[in-house]
Amino acid sequence: MNNHGSSKPSSMKLKHTINPILLYFIQFIISLYTILTYIPYYFLSESRQEKSNRTKAKPVNSKPDSAYRSVNSLDGLASILYPGCDTLDKVFMHAKNKFKDKRLLGTREILNEEDEVQPNGKVFKKVILGSYNWLSYEDVFVRAFNFGNGLQMLGQKPKTNIAIFCETRAEWMVAAQACFMYNFQLVTLYATLGGPAIVHGLNETEVTNIITSKELLQTKLKDIVSLVPRLRHIITVDGKPPTWSEFPKGVIVHTMAAVRALGAKASMENKPLSKPAPSDIAVIMYTSGSTGIPKGVMISHSNIIAGITGMAERIPELGEKDVYIGYLPLAHVLELSAELVCLSHGCRIGYSSPQTLADQSSKIKKGSKGDTSMLKPTLMAAVPEIMDRIYKNVMNKVNEMSSFQRNLFILAYNYKMEQISKGHSTPLCDSFIFRKVRGLLGGNIRLLLCGGAPLSATTQRFMNICFCCPVGQGYGLTESCGAGTITEVWDYNTGRVGAPLVCCEIKLKNWEEGGYFNTDKPHPRGEILIGGQNVTMGYYKNEAKTKADFFEDENGQRWLCTGDIGEFDPDGCLKIIDRKKDLVKLQAGEYVSLGKVEAALKNLPLIDNICAYANSYHSYVIGFVVPNQKELTELARRKGLHGTWEELCNSCEMENEVLKVLSEAAISASLEKFEIPVKIRLSPEPWTPETGLVTDAFKLKRKELKTHYQADIERMYGRK
Repeated sequence: MNNHGSSKPSSMKLKHTINPILLYFIQFIISLYTILTYIPYYFLSESRQEKSNRTKAKPVNSKPDSAYRSVNSLDGLASILYPGCDTLDKVFMHAKNKFKDKRLLGTREILNEEDEVQPNGKVFKKVILGSYNWLSYEDVFVRAFNFGNGLQMLGQKPKTNIAIFCETRAEWMVAAQACFMYNFQLVTLYATLGGPAIVHGLNETEVTNIITSKELLQTKLKDIVSLVPRLRHIITVDGKPPTWSEFPKGVIVHTMAAVRALGAKASMENKPLSKPAPSDIAVIMYTSGSTGIPKGVMISHSNIIAGITGMAERIPELGEKDVYIGYLPLAHVLELSAELVCLSHGCRIGYSSPQTLADQSSKIKKGSKGDTSMLKPTLMAAVPEIMDRIYKNVMNKVNEMSSFQRNLFILAYNYKMEQISKGHSTPLCDSFIFRKVRGLLGGNIRLLLCGGAPLSATTQRFMNICFCCPVGQGYGLTESCGAGTITEVWDYNTGRVGAPLVCCEIKLKNWEEGGYFNTDKPHPRGEILIGGQNVTMGYYKNEAKTKADFFEDENGQRWLCTGDIGEFDPDGCLKIIDRKKDLVKLQAGEYVSLGKVEAALKNLPLIDNICAYANSYHSYVIGFVVPNQKELTELARRKGLHGTWEELCNSCEMENEVLKVLSEAAISASLEKFEIPVKIRLSPEPWTPETGLVTDAFKLKRKELKTHYQADIERMYGRK
C-alpha cells in the first residue's frame, strides 16, 4: 500500500537543463512576481495552508482504541441527506420535485462507426460521436416508474432479486431507480466478470429477470443462459439483438422500451405494490474481489443514504452548476455512490466510457472529439490506474518537446509545486502553461476524486499541478458503501486519504503479527475498523464470512473489519500503510509488504504495472512486470537488443536490464534489501479486467496472477 507519508516537494521536482546564469535571472524574475502577487493575495484570502493545518478529526475519548470522528460530527454521526427522505425512492422524489425540468442524464449519439485496420493487422472499432442528448429529472422519473411497473407486470415481486449486467449508461440508472421505487432488490454484476462468476451470482441470488445490453447478451450471456435454470426474462436496454433462436425454451427476450410501454399501458392506479423501508435491501453488489469467487454485499437503503450523506459533505458548493462524467463501472460502489450524490443535488451526469473519454482515447476517431471535450465536466471520479496512465502520457509528451518548451514546463511545474506546498495559487501558470494539459479533461474540472486503490504521491501532485484542481483521495469498501474518508479540497498533502466522513467513525485495532499497535508513537497504527450507518448488512448467503468481517458493539452500532492497516496523523487524517493480506513472512523471518514494494516501483516510466510476489519457503521477493512498450523498446535499442515485442519480453537479457532499473528505483525509495525483487518476469500482455488478472478498479488479483504465472514462479525460485 502507499507506505509513504506526505512527500516533500523537493523529492518530486522535475529536473531541468538550463544554463545556471540564465536560471539565476529566471529565479529573480519569479521571486519578484511572487512577492508582487503575494501581497494582495495575503490580504484578500485565507491561506489554503491555514485551512489545511486545521484539525479535521478527533478521538472521541482518551483511550488508545478510541474511535476518531470528523470535527463536524463529534456529537453524532450524520445518516440522512434530507429530512424525511429515509429511502432511495424518497431521495429521488425529493430531487425530482426540486429540479423537475433540469437536465439529469446525458448520452452522446453515435454518428458513425467504422473499422480501422492497424499496421499489425488488428482491427479497431472507431466512432464519431455527436452532441449529448439529455433526459430531465422528470423524464427519468417517468421512465423509471413505467419500467418498474412493466417489471411488475412480468411477475417481478417486491423484496425479490433482479439482476443488472450492463455497461455504465443512462439506462442503468433508470433501471436502478425503478428497482428502488418498487422495492426490487437490485443484484449488480460487473460487465467484465468471467462466465463462472456471472453464473455463480445469478444462481446464488435465484434471479428470474436480468437487465443487460445487446452486446453483453451476445458476447457473454448467450453462452451461459442454459446454466441459469431459473432465468425467465432477459431485458435489453438498447433494442433487440439480431438473433433469437439460440435461447433455451422458456426464456423470453424483451427490450427495455417494450417493458416501459407495458408499464405505461397498465392503469396509473397500478402503484408500486410495496414501498421500501430504510432497512430493506436496495442492492446486492457482487464484488470482483482480489481473492476467490465474488461475494454479494447486501446494502440497505439506509446504508447508501448514510454513505452519500457523508460523501456530499466533503464536496463544497455541490449543486446545479456541476457536471459529472460517468464512465467507471456502475456495478462498483465508487461510481454508484458518486452518481447518487450528484443526482440528489441537481447535478448533470453525462455518460462516457474509458474508450471514449478523451480526444486521444482508443475508440475515438482521430480528429473527432472525446467525451470530456464535449461535456466539459466539473467533477470526475477516477481509479489510480487511469490517473497513472494520464500522468505517463503527459510526461511522454513533455519529453518529446523542444528543449526550450520542456524547460519552461519544468520550471513552471516546480514553481507551482513550491507554491502549492505553501498554500498559494498560481493563476499565470494555470492560464499559460497548464491550460493545454487541463484541456485533456475538458478544462473545467474543479474536483477529481480518486478511490479504489492507493494513489502514488507523484501522480497525485502531478494531477494537482497540471489539472489545476484539488485531487481528493477517498477510502472506503463495498462493505461500507464506499464511504470511509475523503480528503478536504484545500488539503494538498499527499499519501493520505483524509479524515473520517461525517457518517462514520474509524478506530484502529492492534495487529500483533504485523507489529502495528494503537499505542505506537508518534502515530497510532493498526487495522482500520469503520463504524456507522453506512456499514452494510453483510454477505448474501454467507454467514461465516459476515461474522468474520462484521460485528455490533454494545451500543448496537455496526462495525466493519477492513483488513487494511492505517495510521492517524495528529490532525485526524488517515494514511493507509499496509494490508494484512499483502504481508508475507520470508524464510529468514522478515515481513515484506507486497503493496509497499509495488507502490515504490509502479510509477517508473518503464513500468505499466507490477505485482510483487513472495512466499515463506524462500528468502527473496520476485515480480511480474507489464513493461511500457515505448520505454522497453527504447531500452532494448540502447542495449543493442532486437526482436519482436514478445521476444523482447521473453529475453533474459531484457529481464536483467529492467531489473537493474527497478533495483536503482527501489534503493532511491528506501526499500530494505530484502524487499527489492531479485528476479522478474516481463509480461507482453497488459493486465485488464477482461484478462481476469485485475479487478474493475484495476486492483491486482493476487491469486489469479499466481496461478497465471505459476511456471514462472517455479523457474524464478529455481524448482525448474
